[in-house]
Amino acid sequence: MPFNQKPQKFNAKINTVTIGSGDKTVTLGGNSTFPFYTFDAPTANAPKVGIEISDLGLDAFAPGVKAFYEGASTMAEIAQKAASVEGADFLALNLEGGDPNGTNKSVDELIAIVKEVAGAVDCPLVVEGCKNVEKDAELLPKVAEALQGRNVLVMSEKEENYKAIGAAAGLAYDQVVGAESAVDINLAKQLNVVTTQLGVNAQKIVMNVGSAAAGYGYEYVVSTMDRIKGAALGQSDNMLQMPIITPVSAETWGVKEATASEADMPEWGPEDERGIDMEIMTAAADLAAGSDAVILRHPKSVETISKMIAALV
Repeated sequence: MPFNQKPQKFNAKINTVTIGSGDKTVTLGGNSTFPFYTFDAPTANAPKVGIEISDLGLDAFAPGVKAFYEGASTMAEIAQKAASVEGADFLALNLEGGDPNGTNKSVDELIAIVKEVAGAVDCPLVVEGCKNVEKDAELLPKVAEALQGRNVLVMSEKEENYKAIGAAAGLAYDQVVGAESAVDINLAKQLNVVTTQLGVNAQKIVMNVGSAAAGYGYEYVVSTMDRIKGAALGQSDNMLQMPIITPVSAETWGVKEATASEADMPEWGPEDERGIDMEIMTAAADLAAGSDAVILRHPKSVETISKMIAALV
C-alpha cells in the first residue's frame, strides 16, 4: 500500500519577534511546526545564528578565534570583523567584564563599549549581561537607554531582577527582553507571566531557557525545549509561545574537550578543532530541540550551522 503522509497541524504558532531596525532586521519564531518539520508545514522563519564578541576583547578566546580577528585591536574593529562573518545574522555583545567577581568594570565603562560597538555596525544586536543579578539590574537598563531606536535584544532578565530590566528594556525604551531561566519549563513560564504582568508585550519577549554542552547533562535541555514547544503548539499555551535563543559558546568553549591542550591529550586531536566540534554539535542539537536562534563564537561554527539550517528549511 502507498504511504499516505498525514501532516501534524497545530492551531497555534510561536510568536514572531523582530530584532534590529531599518532594513537590518532578523525575525525569530513565527513557526507552527516542530523544528525542521517542513513535511508538516513550510518554515515561516528559519532559525538564526549570532556571533559573539566580548567586552574583554580577545584575551579569553581560543587561538583559532583570535586568529580570525588578527589586526583588529579596538572593540569597533572586532565588531566589524565579527559582523562580516559568513552566515552571521546578528551580533551578540557579552558584557562579562562587568562581573563584580571578575574584572568588575563600571557601568560607565561598559556603556562606552556598548556605544562603540553599536556605532561601528548596523546589524541587529543582542547584548548579554554579566550574569550577576544585582549588577545586571543596574547595567542592562542603561544598555536599553543607550541603544534607543535600535530594537536590540537585552539579555538576560531573571526572576531576581525582572522588574528593573523588564520595565526599562521592555517598557521605557521599547527593546526586546531576553527572559532567562534555568532549564525548567515551569520557571520559564513563570518568568514570562510576571514579565507580561509588568506590561511588556509578549511579542517583545525571547526566552533563554538554559543550555549545556553536548554530553554535559544535555538531556535536560532537550527535554525542557521539547516540553516547551509541545505546550506552546499542542496546548496553545501563550505564555510559552515566545521564541527561544540559546547562547551556545559560553558552555562549549569551557569544557575539557575544548580546553585541554593537544600536548596533554594528543589522542583527542587539535584543540581548536575540538572546540569547533563541540560548538557545532551543541548548536545543532539545540536547533533540533527547539531553539529559534543560537549564539556561537568561532567563525567556522557560524558558517557550518548556517549552512545546516539552509539545507533543512
